[in-house]
Amino acid sequence: MRPGSSSALGAVALAVTMAMPLAAPMVMLGCATGRPGAAGFQLDWQSERSRSHPLVGAVWAPREGRFVDAAALERAVAGADLVLLGELHDNPDHHRLQARLVRAAATARAAGPSIPALAFEMLEEPQQAKVDAALAAPGATPDTFAAAVAWDQSGWPRFAMYRPIVEAALELHAPIVAANFSRAQMRAIVLGTGEALPPTVQAWLDRAPAPTPAELDSLGEEMRRSHCGMMEPAMVQPLVRAQRARDAQLGVRLLAAASAAGGRAVLIAGGGHARSDRGVPALLRREAPTARAVSVGFVEVDERRRRPAQYGEDYDVAAPPFDYVVFTPATVREDPCARLKKHMERHGPAGPTAR
Repeated sequence: MRPGSSSALGAVALAVTMAMPLAAPMVMLGCATGRPGAAGFQLDWQSERSRSHPLVGAVWAPREGRFVDAAALERAVAGADLVLLGELHDNPDHHRLQARLVRAAATARAAGPSIPALAFEMLEEPQQAKVDAALAAPGATPDTFAAAVAWDQSGWPRFAMYRPIVEAALELHAPIVAANFSRAQMRAIVLGTGEALPPTVQAWLDRAPAPTPAELDSLGEEMRRSHCGMMEPAMVQPLVRAQRARDAQLGVRLLAAASAAGGRAVLIAGGGHARSDRGVPALLRREAPTARAVSVGFVEVDERRRRPAQYGEDYDVAAPPFDYVVFTPATVREDPCARLKKHMERHGPAGPTAR
């Protein structure tokens, strides 16, 4: 996995992406199609790099091995109970597309209009009271919301990136759910101190198949690569444990959000959490087998790669592990290893994530 990929940057100090090879027939189909033939998304792209790449705006369905148009993706999202939108946190186009799909998810279905709840990885569960108060305040705006949850002190990219999603939530009167652990909880999980995991989160992990030794070795190697070789060996397995716990936490909160909102919810999270092979969707298949879930990965294009299946290498699998992939230009960012070094010097290995 190259530094700067969705997994490497989306983790910084706490996340681990998990890999499982996809089916061979899907790989063959993915490789057979190189250029999009369907109408994808047309945006006034804000990200600066590779805007003229032939995949920009294209929507690819890996399991079908073909491109689909943007309207097909919007219909799939509208028909789903649970939607997982996996982003690169610092790419503004990813958030604009997420906002569009949030609106698509609120489209009337055969059963009538249904406004999904929005669960955010960027908000910590103990903030829920502040979130609710901000949404209920007269004249609530994206700016008053950001101030109420102290977004600028959270360690996540600036709120301007996420404004389109919050605007969509306010327009739709959609509930917003704080889905992540608190920073203190996350540190305790990594360092093995403090209280046990919340009972529901622990139960989800207990019911999930334990990673095999080979899978754990693979995960450990991925952690070392994604941290640019700067992580102490003793931190590898604690971070693997923390990532699995956070997947379960996000899943628990997503299902709770859906239950309170008529059975539908959208998760806004990093791409590693939205991947269908081992992220939150894999847990949902066990915990909510009758729910219709759709995972969407937003992937930056690379001038060296013109075929969609080639982007599986960013996840150490044969093709991107999502139900749908939307390709976007790439944002200009600081060297990820230099940024990670600064982050770890400031916060240590269990500090707040910057991505």
